[in-house]
Amino acid sequence: MDYIWLICRIVGSTGLFLYGMTVMSNGIQSIAGERMQKTLRFMTGDRLRGILTGLIVTAIIQSSSATTVMVVSFVSAGLLPLTQSIGVIMGANIGTTITAWIVSLVGFKLSLSTMALPAVGIGFILLMIKWKHKSIGEMILGFGLLFLGLDFLTKSMPTIDEHSFSFIEAFSDSGFVSIVIGVGIGIVITLIAHSSSATTAIIITMAYNSIIQYDMAASMILGANIGTTVDAALASIGVRTTAKRAALVHVLFNVIGTVIALILFYPLLAFVDFITPGGRAGSSIATYLAMFHTVFNVFNTLIFFPFVNPFAKLVSFLIKDKPLEPLHDGQYRLVYQSGTIQDTPELNIIRAEKEIRDMAGLSAAMYRTVRNALYALAEHTDREHFVEELIKEMTVKENYADEMRDELTLFLIECTRHQQINNRFDERISRLLRIVADLEEMTDDCLGICHLLERSAKKNLIFSQKEMDALQPYVNLVDQFLDFVQKHLGAPLSEEESVQAHIMENQIINFRDTLRKMGRKRIENGKDVKTELLFIDLVRSIEKLGDFCYNISESLGHSGGNRTPIWW
Repeated sequence: MDYIWLICRIVGSTGLFLYGMTVMSNGIQSIAGERMQKTLRFMTGDRLRGILTGLIVTAIIQSSSATTVMVVSFVSAGLLPLTQSIGVIMGANIGTTITAWIVSLVGFKLSLSTMALPAVGIGFILLMIKWKHKSIGEMILGFGLLFLGLDFLTKSMPTIDEHSFSFIEAFSDSGFVSIVIGVGIGIVITLIAHSSSATTAIIITMAYNSIIQYDMAASMILGANIGTTVDAALASIGVRTTAKRAALVHVLFNVIGTVIALILFYPLLAFVDFITPGGRAGSSIATYLAMFHTVFNVFNTLIFFPFVNPFAKLVSFLIKDKPLEPLHDGQYRLVYQSGTIQDTPELNIIRAEKEIRDMAGLSAAMYRTVRNALYALAEHTDREHFVEELIKEMTVKENYADEMRDELTLFLIECTRHQQINNRFDERISRLLRIVADLEEMTDDCLGICHLLERSAKKNLIFSQKEMDALQPYVNLVDQFLDFVQKHLGAPLSEEESVQAHIMENQIINFRDTLRKMGRKRIENGKDVKTELLFIDLVRSIEKLGDFCYNISESLGHSGGNRTPIWW
C-alpha cells in the first residue's frame, strides 16, 4: 500500500509539473509565438545565427519540442532550407538546458511553495478578468503550477535510506551497464512525459534526494535528449520529404551525439567536475547535472557544426525524393496535407500561408496565359483548335486550384476547432479563408474568359485593332494589380500601399466604364452587335479580377477600417 501511495504522489506531482509547463509554454507562445515565427522565417543562411535563433526561441518558449515542430513546419512549407534548419535544431538543444538551470539554481535554493502559490493566485486572476493580455495571466499561472508541482515532487521522493526504489539502487551500482540502462530509462520517461525538460527536472529531483547516483542521472539526461525527438518525428508524418529530413536531422543529431557522449562519458564527467565549482554534495549535484546537460549539447553542436552540409547530404540520401504521381488528366496531386495538427495550431497556419502564396502564383500565371492568348487569337488560322487547347490547359489548372481551396479550407477550419487558439489567430484564419476563396474565384474567372474566347473563335467575332489597343492598358493594369497582390502576400500592407491598391481599383473601374461606353457607342454606330456584346462581357470579366485583387488587399492592409493586418 505504501508503494502505491508513493507512486500516486509521484505521478500526481509530475502531472502538476507537466501541466504547469504546458500552461506556461502556451502563455509564452501566445505572447511571443508570432514574433518567434517571424524570427525563424526571416533568418539568413548564417549557421551561427541559426544556432543562436534556435537557442533564444527555445529559451523563451521553454520547449525544444515546440521549436523543432516549428522548424519542421517551416521546412515543409518551403520557408526554411534543410541546411538552415540544422543550425536551428542545434540551438534548440542548447536552449532546452535552461530548464535544468532554473531547477538547479532556483528549485532547491528557495521555498518553491512560497513563490508558487502567489504566482498561481495572480495568474488565475489575470486569466479570469476581461482584458486583452490574458496570455500574461496564463504564463504566470503556468509558472506557479510548474514550481508547485516541483515542490510536491521533491517532497514525494523517498530517500535511499528508506530502502524504496532498491531496484534503481541496484542498477545504479552496475558500472557502465547502469549508464546504458540510465539512457534507456531517460528515453522511456521522456516518451511518457512528452517533455525532455520535465524529464530533466524529475532526474535532478531524484539525484537531489539520493535515489540515483550522479553517473546514472547524467546518463538518463542523455536518454532524455533522444526521447525528445519523438515530437519532431510525429510532426513529419504526412508532410513533405524535406520535413521528414528535418525531423531525421533532429533524431540523428541527438542519437549520434549520445553515442559519442557514452564513448567519452567519464572524460566528459571529469570535464564537468573541472569547470563546476564546489562539490557534488547536497543541492550542488543539481548544478552539476545542469552543467552536464549544457556541456553535452554544446559539445554536440561543436562536433556537428563543421559538417552541416555533409549531414544534410546524408539525410537527403537516407530519405529520397518521391516522384509525384500524375492523375488521369495530367494533374499532380496536391502536396499539402492537413493531417498533422500539433499542440500549437498557430504554427500550422504558416504552412497554409505558403500554400496560399503558391495559389496566388497559380492565379497570376493563369491570367497571364489568358492575356497572351487574347492577343494571339487573331493571328491563328485555326482559332478553334487554339482555344480548345487553351481551355484544356486552363481546366486542369482550375481543377488544381479547386483542390487547393478544398484542402486549405479544411485545414484552416480544423485549426479553428483547437481549444487553445486565441481570438487574434481566429481572425487571422478567417481572413485567410476569404483570401483562398477570392483566389479560387480568380481562377474560375480566368477559365470564364477562355470560354469567351471560344465563343469568339467559333462565331468568328474578332475585335478590331482599335478595340485591342484600347483594351491593352486595361489588361496590363489588372496584371499589375495581380503582381501587387502576389508581392505583398508575405507582409501586411502599409497605409501608403493600401492607398495604392485603392487607386488601382479606381483606375480599373474608370477604364471599365470607358471601354463599356466604347462598346455601346460602336453598337449605336452600326457595328456588329454580337462582337460588341462579347467585348463588353470580356471587359466585365477582367474587371472582376481587379475586384478580387482589391478584396485581398483589404484583407492584408488597413483599407478595411479598423482591421488588424495579417502578419504572415
